[in-house]
Amino acid sequence: MGHREDLLAGAKQCLYEKGYARTTARDIVEASGTNLASIGYHYGTKEALLNAAIMEALEEWAQELKSALADVGDLPDDPIKRFEVAWTRVIELFERHRPVWGAQFDAISQRDHVPEVGSFFIEAQQQAQNGLVRLLWGGEELPGPTATAVGQFYHALLSGVMMQWVVDPEHASTGESLAEALRTVAENARHFGSGTTV
Repeated sequence: MGHREDLLAGAKQCLYEKGYARTTARDIVEASGTNLASIGYHYGTKEALLNAAIMEALEEWAQELKSALADVGDLPDDPIKRFEVAWTRVIELFERHRPVWGAQFDAISQRDHVPEVGSFFIEAQQQAQNGLVRLLWGGEELPGPTATAVGQFYHALLSGVMMQWVVDPEHASTGESLAEALRTVAENARHFGSGTTV
């Protein structure tokens, strides 16, 4: 690998081991076997390099998720059961990529102190919402505003479940529990819509 690729690999290693805020340029240089000048030459700033490392890690996770959900033919026709199976597959990937999520939350906490981080995550969040609709929505194509709303819902759900798995995996949501919650909420909404209560 060249210095650019070495720096990216070293930055990812540091993110997983130290987190975003505690990683220094010298940490990355030591992990990558490069030099300080290489960071400026290839990425401009340490923050830009760390952002690129997070993006690559998230893209690797997204590709695995895409592969896990690629065979839509084996997903159930029932919408709630389909939801359960899809989210079970999403959650199964959390444990394999758990360091990514810890690093991501750490990086987000720096957005008020490092402007590049805020800009990066605004764009990344929009991309994630669009991608989740493509991956997880099993119905007909949605009109623009509805697709945006569904993407925001999926992203909120994903972020919340991620946080649960980072903090307390033993008691975190599962595909089955999410499906049960969705079923209960939907039934309750139908009851309220018909003028009755549960």
